[in-house]
Amino acid sequence: MSQTRIPCLLMRGGTSKGAYFLHDDLPTDSALRDRVLLAVMGSPDSRQIDGIGGADSLTSKVAIIRPSQRTDADVDYLFAQVLVVEARVDYGQNCGNILAGVGPFAIERGLVKASGPVTPVRIFMENTGQLAIAQVPTPDGQVEYTGDTRIDGVPGHAAPLVINFADIAGSSCGALLPTGNRRDRVDGVEVTCIDNGMPVILLRAEDLGLNGQESPATLDADEALKARLESIRLQMGPRMNLGDVSQRNVPKLCLVSPPRQGGTLSTRSFIPHRCHASIGVFGAVSAATACLNEGTVAQGIAVIGSGDHQRLSVEHPSGEFSIEVALRKGTLTGCGLIRTARLLFDGQVCVPRALWSNPLSQDRLARNKL
Repeated sequence: MSQTRIPCLLMRGGTSKGAYFLHDDLPTDSALRDRVLLAVMGSPDSRQIDGIGGADSLTSKVAIIRPSQRTDADVDYLFAQVLVVEARVDYGQNCGNILAGVGPFAIERGLVKASGPVTPVRIFMENTGQLAIAQVPTPDGQVEYTGDTRIDGVPGHAAPLVINFADIAGSSCGALLPTGNRRDRVDGVEVTCIDNGMPVILLRAEDLGLNGQESPATLDADEALKARLESIRLQMGPRMNLGDVSQRNVPKLCLVSPPRQGGTLSTRSFIPHRCHASIGVFGAVSAATACLNEGTVAQGIAVIGSGDHQRLSVEHPSGEFSIEVALRKGTLTGCGLIRTARLLFDGQVCVPRALWSNPLSQDRLARNKL
């Protein structure tokens, strides 16, 4: 046999799509594992024609999951961003969209037993060392994917999946405001660097000569703008305690402008070199958090309410992303969001046997056929 077969679930999580694996079904050596994941997705290749990647960073993602060794979690989740045109796998960030599929995966693979109409799955996010609790709908003891909830960026409707976070501030940078300032100036532009689950650099669109409503295609075609944004990103990365970010996908950049559809803030997010068709989960959380902090570049732009419980609507090119936030004496203490997920494929993905031969995996698959 010239191919090694690896058990895999292909799932949509939020507005992303990825391959979900059990930790023990992949190589233990990290360098070999990266080569296997590159082969799985078909990278490096702009079409990813020789793999299951979708030729887009939003569909070239991997979740690696195992039973947790922690007493406060059920499973450990490691997120891997497989780059499309580079032979590289990045673990330096989290992905809240792919996170939406972790709870269902854990139940599908028997790591967590369904319990009642809704099953809580406690997830330790290895990339950032934080915890999340996914409330997975499980009527009749199985994951329910069908429902009437719609999220922008995904066609149709699905079952709602609520994800709650406690303290995710400074998850990558060590502090909510990693430079120690609410605003910094770089290349003549004011920015706010913030990390509430995702390191993000916020900039006012008007400061770059934009109105903030440009389409992703228009922004992607503006090479001068992208060069300017990359210069800012490379300079601020070290100041955000991220070191040299020239080969990393963080920090993200986010242009902010006044809301146009009754929301809190309008955004155009870069991930980091292409404009996102919507906005990432943790990117939206970080942007929304900036709206609650006086003195950031969002001040005077964001429309916010009052009270200890608020819903912040982050507008993006495909619609909006709502975040429920809890405050205590003006300080953010937790947040939650609604996502959906769907199981797309349950089977085995193949990589060349010359790359990796896994006898244990092959023996297990053979026994399953008996």
